[in-house]
Parts: sequence; C-alpha cells; structure tokens
Amino acid sequence: MKPADFLRQGIELVEGDRAATHGDLYRNHQNIATMWNAFLSIRRDPAAPLGPDDVAIMGDLLKIARTQLGEWNKDDYTDGATYMGCAGALSWMMRNGETD
Repeated sequence: MKPADFLRQGIELVEGDRAATHGDLYRNHQNIATMWNAFLSIRRDPAAPLGPDDVAIMGDLLKIARTQLGEWNKDDYTDGATYMGCAGALSWMMRNGETD
C-alpha cells in the first residue's frame, strides 16, 4: 500500500462510519479533552510526567467520552473495560518493580 491509500481509507472512515459511530468531530474531541483535563488536574501528582498507567486511564476516559455521542457502540464499553484492566496491571507492575 502507498501512503495515499492509507489517507484515502482514513478519509472514508472519518467522514463515514466513524462519523456515525462517534458523532460530531468537534464535540467528540472536546468531550475527550474535558475528561482528560479533569483527570490531569486530579492526579495524585498533577506535575509528574505521565506514566504508562496514566495513558491507559486516559484511553478509558476517551472511551467514556465517546459513549455520549453518535450511535451506541459496544466497543466503547469493551475497550473501556480493557483499558482499565491494563491500567491496573501497569500500576501494579510499576509499584512492584516488574517493568522489564
């Protein structure tokens, strides 16, 4: 595949299936930004660099935000649960020195 093939497929998704599934582009991303900003402001240490567990939590927040626009999407719930499972495992690994 060529770079343009990926771009064409991306355009089809953003303007087609994804638009119906996730709702309005601006509102969807504004909702995600709101969730992420809230999380970043209440973290145990808001000034600390993000860790792998924070990334997984923020992935879950993205999925939560997506439940509020567009069509009902089972993947939002499945992926959200998976992100939190990963967040828990990553947090445990980091606290127990098992990050190799």
